[in-house]
Amino acid sequence: MPRIEPRRGIALGALVGVLPLIYGQAAVRPALVMAVTGLIGILIYKWLKGRLLRERPFIRHPGITLAMPPLDRYSFPSGHTLHAVAFSWLTVERFPEFAWVLIPLSGMIAASRVVLGLHYPSDVLAGGAIGAALAMLAQNFL
Repeated sequence: MPRIEPRRGIALGALVGVLPLIYGQAAVRPALVMAVTGLIGILIYKWLKGRLLRERPFIRHPGITLAMPPLDRYSFPSGHTLHAVAFSWLTVERFPEFAWVLIPLSGMIAASRVVLGLHYPSDVLAGGAIGAALAMLAQNFL
């Protein structure tokens, strides 16, 4: 079973957990769909990273300063971006009042992965595309 990174797991778990607290029964199914989507996202990005083995920018390019320690050695695709896009998409689909905070937050998460020296822009674009695809599939179960 893939290891769920604590930083990502706490933030996404909080989002999944808080929706039923705010909206009650109306948010239980969306929260479950988001949780399953998150687990599928972990499986996909871990599988891709394990097959593609693209080293992170700070490893390949000594001029890039690493701003924080990476969760693993490989960069493609960005799991943080994948999950930010998928969870934001699904939340906004069902609870559009969160769009004002989640859409900019997803953009900031994606940009931060490059700024921190952890991902190439293509890693972030691929993570976002996978997250969007997972969210579109998951919408059928909301």
